Amino acid sequence: MSEIEDKPQPLIEHLIELRRRLIWAIVAFFTAFLVCFYFAKQLFNLLVVPYRTAVIWAGLDPKSTELIYTAPQEFFFTQIKVAMFGAMVIAFPVIATQIYKFVAPGLYKNERAAFLPFLVASPLLFLLGAAMVYFFFTPMVMWFFLSMQQLPADGQVSIQLLPKVSEYLGLIMMLILSFGLVFQLPVVTSLLVRVDILRAATLAEKRKYAWVVAFIVAAVLTPPDPISQIGLALPTILLYEISIITARMIEKSRSRSEMEEKAAS
Repeated sequence: MSEIEDKPQPLIEHLIELRRRLIWAIVAFFTAFLVCFYFAKQLFNLLVVPYRTAVIWAGLDPKSTELIYTAPQEFFFTQIKVAMFGAMVIAFPVIATQIYKFVAPGLYKNERAAFLPFLVASPLLFLLGAAMVYFFFTPMVMWFFLSMQQLPADGQVSIQLLPKVSEYLGLIMMLILSFGLVFQLPVVTSLLVRVDILRAATLAEKRKYAWVVAFIVAAVLTPPDPISQIGLALPTILLYEISIITARMIEKSRSRSEMEEKAAS
C-alpha cells in the first residue's frame, strides 16, 4: 500500500488548516446565500411549479393557484429559508472540496483515488433525487391532497386547499432532502465496501430487514399519506439492490487486482 504523503505536523498547524477550510466554506455559503436571497421570490416561484402541475392534473384552473401567509413576517422568513436552502445546494461542491482537501493529506494514494469518484457521484445522485421530487413526486403528493377538496354542491360547504407559503416550502424541502439523502445509499455502501467494512454478502443477507427499514424511514420522513410513503420506500429498495450489485462489482475488481499483484510478484 502506498505511504501517506503527510508529514507529521503539530496540532496548531492542523487547527490553522481547519480554520482556513472553514473560512472558504463559510464564504462560499454566505456568497451563495446573498445571491439566492436577491432572487428568493423567483426561486420560490420555481418551487411552486410542481403545485401548479398538480392543479392541472386535478383538472383545476392553474390561473387560480394561490398560496397564502397568515403572519406579516411569514413570507419574509420563508424567503430566508429559500435562500439558505439554495445556498446550501450551490455551495455544496465548494464545501465538499474543502472537506476533501482537509482530509486528503492523511489518506493513502489509493484511498484518495477511490474517494474522488464518490465526491463527484454524491452531488449528482442528490440532484437526481431532487429532480424526482420536483418533476414527479411533489405533483403526485399535491394532487392527492387536492383531490380531497369539496365543491359547494347539494348543500355541501366549500372546502378548498389554500397552502401557506411556509408550510408548502417546508414540505417540498423535506421531500427534496429525504430523497437526496436516500439516493446517497449506493455511495455510502460502496465506500464501506471499498474500505472492507461491509460486504456484498452481508447486504444480500439483510435484504428483508432493509425493506422493512425502508418503509419505516419513509413513514417517518414523508407526509402521512400512502403515496408519499410508497413513493420513497420503493426507490430506497431499488437503490439498496443497486448497492448490492455495486458492492459485488467492487469486490470482483479488488479480487482481480490482488490476483494480478500476486502474479506480478
